[in-house]
Amino acid sequence: MLGQPPELFHRTALGRIYLGDSLDVMSARKSASVALVMTSPPFALTRKKDYGNEQEDDYLQWFRSFAEQFRRILKDDGSLVIDLGGAWKPGMPVRSLYHFKLLIMLCEEYGFHLAQEFYWWNPSKLPTPAEWVNVRRIRVKDGVNTVWWLSKTPWPRASNRRVLQPYSDSMKTLLRNGYKPMLRPSGHDISDKFSIDNGAAIPPNLIAIPNTESNSGYLRYCKRIGIKAHPARFPAALPEYFVRMLTDAGDLVMDPFAGSCVTGEVAERLGREWVCVDTVEPYLRGAKGRFGETPEEVPKSKSSRKDAGAYYRIPHPGLLWNRRSDKEEPLPKDGGRHRSAP
Repeated sequence: MLGQPPELFHRTALGRIYLGDSLDVMSARKSASVALVMTSPPFALTRKKDYGNEQEDDYLQWFRSFAEQFRRILKDDGSLVIDLGGAWKPGMPVRSLYHFKLLIMLCEEYGFHLAQEFYWWNPSKLPTPAEWVNVRRIRVKDGVNTVWWLSKTPWPRASNRRVLQPYSDSMKTLLRNGYKPMLRPSGHDISDKFSIDNGAAIPPNLIAIPNTESNSGYLRYCKRIGIKAHPARFPAALPEYFVRMLTDAGDLVMDPFAGSCVTGEVAERLGREWVCVDTVEPYLRGAKGRFGETPEEVPKSKSSRKDAGAYYRIPHPGLLWNRRSDKEEPLPKDGGRHRSAP
């Protein structure tokens, strides 16, 4: 569809899906008309994927046209939220800096402000890259994506009251038993206001969401009509977090790299207007199944209902340290350059 005018592919009561180049769709919009651009653009991967990722060296240049349009179409109090995974250098156990360079470019060259950085921790992420993590054992698995929350001014509309979390068990115990105000060893002065029960906790900027969708209506719809599901979907809870925190009902949300239109599905459910754009027709054919064309949803399993209200916990790194049975192996002298014998 590149080089052709965008086609209105599907519409709902609140939203529209376009097949075509999102630059064309955005250029046709009025300036300062969008409250939130929520998207996960193709990552600058070192191995080419079938959903159109750019190579690392060209990524920043490729992104410039999008940055210009994001800046133009966003309201002054609007937000740009970008979910962007990292990448490894080809054939080496060292990381690319492309996503940090993109952040700096957006702020220093296009006038965006970094409202806050978030880290999406996917507890179910596989231990990759296997060569460095599983075979040579010289790196740990990459379990987070960076999520940049950017704004045109330092004062975008936002409220963390929209994304509060239940109190932890330890906080519930503190509230029940009381707390003595004191100066902590770190120098922080904990006042008596710390023990006030506000009903829920302010979340951190670490967002724990497993990406384990396996039997959703969307997947069953794709299977039913015989098309391949989008291979790089983010879980609905990720865009929902920011749609809730950064927009009001009736605001316009846009995803210029929509894929299977998870952002649109969330916006529709929350009463926001929305626009989703992608260049791959089969992905958008599957996306239509998110809006009233899916079979009836199957009930959630007992395990998923249990997990839905649970905290995902990161183990303390020292749980297995200093065991008597441990025998410390020497570090590889060449830094893992060559594989050791199994």
